Amino acid sequence: MTSNELGEFLRAHRAHRARLRPDDVGLASYGARRVAGLRREEVAVLAGMNSDYYARLEQGRERSPSAQILEAISSALLMDDAAREHLFRLAGTAPEGERPQPRESASTALRQLLDGYANAAAFVLNPANDFLSSNALADALFSPFETRDNMARMTFLDPAARSFFTQWERAAKAVVAGLRHATGLDPHYARLHEVVASLALESEDFAALWSSHTVHGKSHDGKQLLHPDVGLLDLTYQTFDVRGAPGQQLVIYHAAPGSASAQALALLGSLHATRRRENASEQ
Repeated sequence: MTSNELGEFLRAHRAHRARLRPDDVGLASYGARRVAGLRREEVAVLAGMNSDYYARLEQGRERSPSAQILEAISSALLMDDAAREHLFRLAGTAPEGERPQPRESASTALRQLLDGYANAAAFVLNPANDFLSSNALADALFSPFETRDNMARMTFLDPAARSFFTQWERAAKAVVAGLRHATGLDPHYARLHEVVASLALESEDFAALWSSHTVHGKSHDGKQLLHPDVGLLDLTYQTFDVRGAPGQQLVIYHAAPGSASAQALALLGSLHATRRRENASEQ
């Protein structure tokens, strides 16, 4: 670290300490208290460390605490998960233990948000690339695939992918690199390992790309897709982490306003809606 960010963060957490009283955490109160809450020495006791060492951390004279020390401090100061993770990042180390497992369903609020993107295909993936939710235009966009269940399996195992992705090799490499990135973030996520293992057995292309160990996460890029209903689509995708559900990603495919692809995307949505109404009337 080139600055005293760790010490500044710990000092800022005096606000957390100020909401605590000694008897809240099983400590006896003694002496006149000049400030509300726990003393620095009391935090050190709760964290099981020397008070001078803790003072050096707050003052920035010690900047390389162990993971065990950081865990003890975060517990003593009753840090929430976000604050705890930030503390570890500032110290340049990783939290001990497993991250919470990714949720396997999109929240109601998130599903409502997807439906608000009338002119864009929006969907939510988990780290294993399973579709958790999608709006009507995303359903229409991926309708050439036999099953819209998992982006990685669709890319490598569905015959439609080779024509749908005009640059299939590029799309395939991006999928594999994203899965590799996800295994670093969630090494104990069983569903992710299940998808990787099954694809390695079922697809030689996947197995070859997986062995390259290329890593990167989704962010934004261009996509050229060929849809059998409306032809060529030049789209851009943006990917956003869902802060309320770690591991989930919101992906949005959109076309430049007023472009031929925007018109084709609108037509695709209209065709898909018409077919859904016709199917519903036949049932």
